[in-house]
Amino acid sequence: MSKKIDSRADRLVRAAFEETIGLHARVQAADPAPIAAAAQAIVDAVEAGGQLLAFGNGGSAADAQHVAAELVVRFQRERRALPALALTTDTSVLTATGNDYSFDRLFVRQIEALGRAGDVALGISTSGASPNVLAAIELARARGLRTIALTGRDGGPLGRAADIHLNVPSDSTARVQEVHRTLLHVVCDLVERAFA
Repeated sequence: MSKKIDSRADRLVRAAFEETIGLHARVQAADPAPIAAAAQAIVDAVEAGGQLLAFGNGGSAADAQHVAAELVVRFQRERRALPALALTTDTSVLTATGNDYSFDRLFVRQIEALGRAGDVALGISTSGASPNVLAAIELARARGLRTIALTGRDGGPLGRAADIHLNVPSDSTARVQEVHRTLLHVVCDLVERAFA
């Protein structure tokens, strides 16, 4: 006998949409200045010959890869390729760092190797407390990179450590990730408009 989905599926589906729409509305009503500042930091870095370095764990790793792809390839308009790299994609570097050092140094080691003053480091963490993301943002800032934190909950230590903080105030990882994707798309749109 096959398993059946929850008999409350209709209600659960509607509740999920209501929750994410409500959270989007809260973020929409907040100050848009940090979003514009994040986009401007990326534009300034690219114009000066720099790049965006994005990173996070799990779903946030996927978001780092997504934003890098939108900038390197295109978001909605034809324009030149923009230099962006997700520090979550090189399995040899990730596994060597985890094995030889620790998981907490996954992104620090890559910032040491690839980050230059004037680049932008984008750390993504739904908790705002991921040790490896926080360590990389702290190092990036110390080395003269502009730092952006994309967080959930109250932003945690990551939000406080970054130059620019984009926060989605919710404890639900799923809902935070949904709004993170929207924020990243808005940033990509603003950046792309500057170069299209």
